[in-house]
Amino acid sequence: MALQISATNPEHPALLLELPWQLPLEEWPDEVLVPLPRGISRHIVRYARAGDEVIAVKELAERPALREYELLRDLDRLGIPAVDPLAVVTGRTDAAGAPLESVLVTRHLRGSQPYRSMFETTMRPATMHRLMDALAVLLVRLHLAGFAWGDCSLSNTLFRRDAGAYAAYLVDAETGDLHPQLSAGQRDYDLDLARVNISGELLDLEASGALHPSVDPIEFGTEICARYQGLWQELTRTSVYPAGKYHYIERRIRRLNDLGFDVAEMQIEHATNGDTVTFVPKVVDAGHHQRQLLRLTGLDTEENQARRLLNDLESWMATQDDYDPGDPLGARPEVLAHRWVRDVFRPTVRAVPLDLRGSMDPAEIYHELLEHRWYMSERAQHDIGLDTAVEDYISTILPTARETLRPTVSD
Repeated sequence: MALQISATNPEHPALLLELPWQLPLEEWPDEVLVPLPRGISRHIVRYARAGDEVIAVKELAERPALREYELLRDLDRLGIPAVDPLAVVTGRTDAAGAPLESVLVTRHLRGSQPYRSMFETTMRPATMHRLMDALAVLLVRLHLAGFAWGDCSLSNTLFRRDAGAYAAYLVDAETGDLHPQLSAGQRDYDLDLARVNISGELLDLEASGALHPSVDPIEFGTEICARYQGLWQELTRTSVYPAGKYHYIERRIRRLNDLGFDVAEMQIEHATNGDTVTFVPKVVDAGHHQRQLLRLTGLDTEENQARRLLNDLESWMATQDDYDPGDPLGARPEVLAHRWVRDVFRPTVRAVPLDLRGSMDPAEIYHELLEHRWYMSERAQHDIGLDTAVEDYISTILPTARETLRPTVSD
């Protein structure tokens, strides 16, 4: 069988053809590989460069490779945080004509880390709680979309910093299945697997001395269940309100938005006696603030980053002379938002030297600068201004943090 490359983008096959497909993945030469941290996988995985792209290449049998490729494409269409599928390469043979396994090619998630590389220095329990939060949100999003993961674990997840918290991305969809809707039993099965897998992974870290002594692996494995159940309940519960108290419904929708979820539609039923109203929201994928920021500014960020940047944008707009929401002749929010990107966001980020940024993307850098300005203003008891905060951040914070910020490869 001749080499075949099935790709999502017509440009990718030409770039991928330059890679040494006639060699087993374990034997690929260093000149085509990119030295990035890898998580634990049942398959051989390598990072390589294809043109300007950094890609992850996973070697596995043809049928599961094609299946996982299609599942990742489905998740992408549903807006679920997962690695971006680029291609499947089949029909590989070595120099002697012997068949080699197929490979799945995905785009490297810039700024992300597998959980083991995050534990190279002892991680504080508070940071681990944030990881559990991120993983619980990811699992809820998958289940709301009808995706049964079948192998939820830290090893099958990548984490990116998101305005002081973390965002979790699915890496391995090989065991997953997509359904119109999941039953309670399917969700419980996924959750129980997550509990067992996470406890096992943390026990392994404990045995290697990489776990904080105050962390109980079994308790942290159970914590994912509690966090998942609390979030699922908030997102799917039916509410009964007194008739006429429609602002209660608005308050519920705002609370869901604050969690990063949108309400696509809602079912409202009045009791026969007219005394109560039953409200059932249909919650869709997270990203309420992401979409709002993208619409206003064109910036594509994580959810918490978007929330923080929107707050700063709104505060800045309120200081502009031509901004008056009640004046039809005033500047529209979209116009002001693009002015904020041009005059505030980009110059501020560019003030931070490239060699000091580590793995932080522009939105994370801006968030860090806003945090630093807030701390400095608290100490000074007045607003010290963004320019002063940037200067102090570059001279006092980044030099000491440099060792903990991993260099990344631009995509």
